[in-house]
Amino acid sequence: MINVDRLVQTFTALVEIDNPSGQEQAMAQAVIRLLSERGLAPQQDAKGNVIARLPAEGPPLLLSAHLDSVAPAVGKRAVVDGEVIRSAGDTVLGADDLAGVSAILEAIQATQERGNSHRAAEIVFSVEEEVGLRGVRALDFSLLSARQGVALDLNGEVGGICISAPAHDQITVTIRGKAAHAGVAPEKGVSAIVVAADAISRMPLGRIDAETTANIGTIEGGAARNIVPEQVKLVGEARSRDEAKLDRQTAAMRQAFEAAAERHGAQVDFQAERVYGPQKIAPDAPIVQVCQAAARRAGLEPYLTETGGGSDVNVFNMHGIEAVNLSIGYQEIHSTNEHIAIADLEKAARLIFALLEV
Repeated sequence: MINVDRLVQTFTALVEIDNPSGQEQAMAQAVIRLLSERGLAPQQDAKGNVIARLPAEGPPLLLSAHLDSVAPAVGKRAVVDGEVIRSAGDTVLGADDLAGVSAILEAIQATQERGNSHRAAEIVFSVEEEVGLRGVRALDFSLLSARQGVALDLNGEVGGICISAPAHDQITVTIRGKAAHAGVAPEKGVSAIVVAADAISRMPLGRIDAETTANIGTIEGGAARNIVPEQVKLVGEARSRDEAKLDRQTAAMRQAFEAAAERHGAQVDFQAERVYGPQKIAPDAPIVQVCQAAARRAGLEPYLTETGGGSDVNVFNMHGIEAVNLSIGYQEIHSTNEHIAIADLEKAARLIFALLEV
């Protein structure tokens, strides 16, 4: 029932719309128009998330994808290269997550065209997912009644069902030393950059274990080449699928900064925010069984997987919605080499179509 030509047309048209995080309004309006054409009466909440309903009998299934893409996401062009759709090479393609949006839209239309009874659905297309799940964290959950759901926002062969994703701490550190003339009296200064380097050299970073990672992502500070830098700001993160391990990793990073500041006579302000909790779904949970059965009906081989990245499903689960992330087949996301096979785009739509069958 999936119309592949229509699916590709929808996807490539959405790709042409600029959609950096925080600038999704044009994308939201395009999706609202497509949902309205399907008679779904979409609405936006105060944050800009798009919510719609596919009415039917029985409890609804939540279908989710996000509207934003990582930079560079301005001036995107989709290049259909045989059986693969690629970016033009100077921006991302935006298959993360416009492939998920397009697959949901096509599956809904195909379901309506089939005309048989189907499962009710609630659709959420979120904003600002790529910058800390800000859209779904601000979502008005009073607008939803679904207790089960899926998101289409995971790499890997279509058929993948993610049952575990990490909690995430965002870390912001400000180090204050003492300014001095670097050529005349450097010994009178305390270099905030030296303190930061000392701390970073002593803390565990990168792959900590199979469940845990940590990173210092940005460092900025200093005033001029001839001034001992008085202040530096660092932004980083820690993630783990085990919250106890995450607590220990964040504490280790704090201790490294505080100890370095004490050694050098500096001050440090360490802030850690638990942006979202982990997603943990039992392998035999009802939503997993629903997705496995749907995958088989769609001619796919389901498999369970885990990930090191968070997604909107982390927040859905925090709000009592048993949700899993589904693989959609995109490749080299967050890069200008991003691409997706048309066959994988069609498989993803087929899977959502099967999920709506009753």
